[in-house]
Amino acid sequence: MHTVRVRVTAEELEAKRIYAIAEAAFEDEGNPVTVYEASHDGLIWAVEILFFGLELDAAVAELKNRLGADAFAAPVEAEVLADINWVEKSLEGLAPVAAGRFVVHGGHDRDKVPGGAIGIEIEAALAFGTGHHGTTEGCLREIDRLLARRRYANILDLGTGTGVLAIAAAKLARQRVFATDIDPVATRTARENARLNGVSTLVRTFTVPGVDHRLFAELGPFDLVIANILARPLMQMAKAIARRMTPQATLVLSGLRVEDGPRIVFAYGTQGFRLVRRWEKDGWLTLTLVKGAGGA
Repeated sequence: MHTVRVRVTAEELEAKRIYAIAEAAFEDEGNPVTVYEASHDGLIWAVEILFFGLELDAAVAELKNRLGADAFAAPVEAEVLADINWVEKSLEGLAPVAAGRFVVHGGHDRDKVPGGAIGIEIEAALAFGTGHHGTTEGCLREIDRLLARRRYANILDLGTGTGVLAIAAAKLARQRVFATDIDPVATRTARENARLNGVSTLVRTFTVPGVDHRLFAELGPFDLVIANILARPLMQMAKAIARRMTPQATLVLSGLRVEDGPRIVFAYGTQGFRLVRRWEKDGWLTLTLVKGAGGA
């Protein structure tokens, strides 16, 4: 399956306006959207969107359809990227990442895990979650902190990606963790990574849609849920997630920009959660909320 990169260039304010529209339009579709300075003087910026499995013309048409043909007058370019596993290539130069007691690394850095640390080996895959992103690191730090304070009876990693968070919880707690995702590639990757890390008997993976699915009723209720997804689906699922949790429960949310914080806290506040901790890195936010009288 080839990848098409569509690039729109404009002055800064216009580029950022286009980026905001594109991010909202493609947030739930799995199409990465980025914005960055494209000239040395900072006058020209670029917005890039990646499309998977579309031809050039179809990708450009899809962008214009989502944004509206009259939404911008900036030039649009498109190219087919080389057939490379970009996640694997990007990981070649990435050093191991420490987050609390965890060290996330690739197979080539297995010998770099210091004594006393909990190594999590994550190989390149077509799923999000290598530990190098601020949202993943924030969740790992919270898993370390929370599981050092108490034992949870039923843990869920919602939107598991590579399975790194479920593996971290299983390794630290030495108990069963449920890992779910809407993407079968993600759950397959998580299952393989769990085997690689020696916790295949503890991490149970399922490919299911949103938490309204009957499976969550069968597996729950959960007293610890970690969801590193995106702001919009987390907003949409607030009521459903709350319904799947115990009266005294802890919720770790990430995949959020700092500016998403207030609306997320409000949405989950209406479901009986209160904010007890926040952690920021590079503009990304991890929130820990609790339900009931317990702390976290």
